[in-house]
Amino acid sequence: MQSVPAQNISFTAFKLNGFHDLGEWRPFLFIPYFLMFLLSTTSNSILIYLIISQRALHSPMFVLIGLMAGVDLCLPIFFVPNMLLSFLLNWKAISFVGCLIQMFCIHCVGTFQSTLLVWMALDRFFAICRPLYYNKYMEIHSFLKFIIFPVIRNGVLIITMISWAGKLSFCETNEIDHCFCEHMALVQLACGDISINNMLGLLAAFLIITADFLFITVSYLIILASVLKSGKSHLKAINTCVTHIIVMTVTITFALIAFMSYRVRNNFSPNSRVFLSTMYMLFPSCFNPIIYGVRTKEIREQFLKFLNQMKIFPK
Repeated sequence: MQSVPAQNISFTAFKLNGFHDLGEWRPFLFIPYFLMFLLSTTSNSILIYLIISQRALHSPMFVLIGLMAGVDLCLPIFFVPNMLLSFLLNWKAISFVGCLIQMFCIHCVGTFQSTLLVWMALDRFFAICRPLYYNKYMEIHSFLKFIIFPVIRNGVLIITMISWAGKLSFCETNEIDHCFCEHMALVQLACGDISINNMLGLLAAFLIITADFLFITVSYLIILASVLKSGKSHLKAINTCVTHIIVMTVTITFALIAFMSYRVRNNFSPNSRVFLSTMYMLFPSCFNPIIYGVRTKEIREQFLKFLNQMKIFPK
């Protein structure tokens, strides 16, 4: 009889208790996460500035790299500052509406990052395998037809997933064992049936992230086969493709392990699950500027030129 009133209550505010088990050691997490956030913000900001300011970098591929840097700059902003304040000041509260908004922003930007990688794979495919058609297909009005379906797919799946999460009632606890509003971390607290929410989360994971990863991998394998078959010494192309695949593999591994840890029996501690979730969000933002920036000859040359120009001005 005592549980009946509780069923009529639905929490409208939550507490983000990620890494709660660390106790007094939890505030020390501020240091590594702040350094990663600082690295991500600084490196991506510099990369965006270089691509905007340098005319030599106004080609389609560098525009895509600039968009990727913009995504990598924005994504951590949606959750890292709040997480850092939680570590330092123990600020954990977030409203249900705020949680849904944060979830929506993270998933929208995260899936757009995946879609950008597809665009980059298409750019490299036309540049290396179909160079005569590069200008034709990489023009904006022609290129849009290749990406309109992924964008619609992302929007439909995310809006549906967030909408169903917004319909749930939370009557037992309002403590989310996470540092941000991850979909399943919130949904598993609901007091009703969450089978549809679970299915929508899996669809989003496999129809967006996994599908894009498979498409990108196949594209790069075709590129590598074309390079090897042509007998040309395109070591730069091979090196770039392999590096991209390695980083995407690490990222998607973090993401899928974090997603599946809520759905199958495992020995993952809550701290390990939260760590993996934060890494698949922060890892690309920290390392993409190195892969797409420092390792790209044209961008590296423009960066060195920019540094030399800065030395002209007196201190």
